[in-house]
Amino acid sequence: MYDTGSTAFMIACTMLVLLMTPGLAFFYGGLSRRKNVVNTMIMVMTVIGVVGVMWVACGWSFAYGGDGSLPFFGGFDQIGCLTITRDMLADTANVPDDATYPAIINVGFQMAFAMITTAIITGAVAGRMKFGALVAFITLWVPIVYAPLAHMVWGGQGSLIGDMIGALDFAGGDVVHISSGVTGLVLCILLGGRRGFGLVSYRAHNIPFVALGAALLWFGWFGFNAGSQFAADGVAALALLNTVAASAAGMVSWMLVERVRVGRTTLVGACTGLVAGLVAITPAAGFVEPWAAIIMGFVTAPCCFFAISYAKRKIGYDDALDAFGCHSVGGIVGGLLTGVFCVPDLSWTDFGGLVYTGDFSLLASQLLGILVTLGFVVVGGLAIGLIVKAAFGGSLRVSEQDEARGLDVASHGESAYPAYLGLD
Repeated sequence: MYDTGSTAFMIACTMLVLLMTPGLAFFYGGLSRRKNVVNTMIMVMTVIGVVGVMWVACGWSFAYGGDGSLPFFGGFDQIGCLTITRDMLADTANVPDDATYPAIINVGFQMAFAMITTAIITGAVAGRMKFGALVAFITLWVPIVYAPLAHMVWGGQGSLIGDMIGALDFAGGDVVHISSGVTGLVLCILLGGRRGFGLVSYRAHNIPFVALGAALLWFGWFGFNAGSQFAADGVAALALLNTVAASAAGMVSWMLVERVRVGRTTLVGACTGLVAGLVAITPAAGFVEPWAAIIMGFVTAPCCFFAISYAKRKIGYDDALDAFGCHSVGGIVGGLLTGVFCVPDLSWTDFGGLVYTGDFSLLASQLLGILVTLGFVVVGGLAIGLIVKAAFGGSLRVSEQDEARGLDVASHGESAYPAYLGLD
């Protein structure tokens, strides 16, 4: 018989992770310019539709199908999730010995991961990418990049990063944050900068939206990290506690750096620091002690602050809402620190963290896993971007006139803040 506690826990965690994508729509919408808020939010919301369809059609099968023996790919045996209901009925009649909850829950849980990962990409291209080109890109990106990467990390015995390399990723440092941020970087380089990039200052147009979005992301992240234990047990509780600790430390650290560098603290900065701490702890949530989670949050937030405030301007790439600066940089730092602070008894491999063992083996595996992730995502994202660019007449971006006018009206015929004339 299934454990009803773990079953209810995993259903609740799935719902929490699903909440993160609408939360990101508010977070990104608040950060965007007033004339582009509808476009920014609909790009995120559209991910729910596109990824929901693609995950059932092929994403789940490509990521977790087959017998787990292939290093890069799941299989074709669960295309369309055609066997899911039959398998669920068979399992209910004869519960597998090692099962604590129905396996069908995993399809929805991992779908929610695919949604939030893909939605993060949209922040890098806000304000200038053709809506149809974005839809085409994410339609290809999920089965070609995300699903194989998820298999490489979490696909079981034979998976390249998780098994052969032995890198640890509890809830998505490689799979979610590095992949989405790097893909966003590739796209924003292909697109080029926004009008006035480097000459004008872009400011968040609705700070309460940013705070609301951050709150929804923070709340959903508890399902994201604790649910990745796949059981209602002590490690899930540890992951939840570490999530709180790292996010709190990230917020405090960002506010301190902001106070020193610019002379004041801001709500947008506090929310960004919160997210940076959440990103940092994602690969390590179930592997480290709470004191280490605090260190990870304190260390990662300034790294993200530097990437967003200085490196972006110096290098010259226009990552509009800092998908790369927050998620990829935070994911890389968090992944490396996992190799430093991982408790040996909690590790999925034979190796623990450097501070406990004095052995660099796990840290080396973390670094190699990150490098493989970076190479795979860059090549895959660039190839898809060039294909979509060719399909859309050689350009991924809207016309100069539409960009100047604002994409809310130009692309969607809507305005987030229409003038009130006394009649609706």
